[in-house]
Amino acid sequence: MKRIAAMLFAVVMALTAFSAVAEGDLLDRILERGYMVVGTEGTYMPNSYYDEDFNLVGFDVEVAAAIAEKLGVEVRYEVHDWASIFTMFDNGQIDTVINEVEVNEERALKYDFSKPYVYIYGAVLTAADNEDIVDFDSLQGKRAAQNATSTWGQRAEGYGAVLVPVTGDAETFELILAGRADFSINAETAFSSYMNARPDAKVRVAFRTETPITQSVVPAPKGNERFIEAVNKALDELLADGTLAELSIKYFGADFTKAAE
Repeated sequence: MKRIAAMLFAVVMALTAFSAVAEGDLLDRILERGYMVVGTEGTYMPNSYYDEDFNLVGFDVEVAAAIAEKLGVEVRYEVHDWASIFTMFDNGQIDTVINEVEVNEERALKYDFSKPYVYIYGAVLTAADNEDIVDFDSLQGKRAAQNATSTWGQRAEGYGAVLVPVTGDAETFELILAGRADFSINAETAFSSYMNARPDAKVRVAFRTETPITQSVVPAPKGNERFIEAVNKALDELLADGTLAELSIKYFGADFTKAAE
């Protein structure tokens, strides 16, 4: 019994120590350990995915590395499905999430955000021969291939669509091509990479929003203003030296890093 009690005491003390560290200043913790832990999806082309050699690549993967370099630290990635990433973030297991994160009311209650580093148009993807979907009103009652926990999935439901849950981009295209889903709404950038790599795929972008529908930001738990300031400074430098534009063109085929004037 004494041994069990001692083990339990050790666990409690370890958890207490972890909690105390997690509640400290985020920037200080990152600088002290020498690396930033970034949550990312690994299945969201072209932002975060694995190439043929199973290397983690993508626009957001390289943005995270560039920010870390500006902070003077290394970057380490924690690759998990979208539903798990923010749970890990809330538990202090990762420092931030860099994976096309946008601001919404729920997140604004818990997090602060950097300035935007990319401005994203929404697009609706359908099978090439689908002539029924022409605007947002026509999405009512249609089947949408979406990650059920994403803001894009919430938008699809807001337009009256019925969700067909998916876990990644490849599954989205498969369901649409198989006729098991009618459309998917997502960042135009997400669709462009897939379609550029598969020009013969019988899908098309039916329409897109006239203005950016969302902006990508870097989140931090509230109370970490110094981290947000440091990230903003890094993003300013990466925008000024052309790094962000180069990465956008590399992965999206166009520069989406500046707000429309």
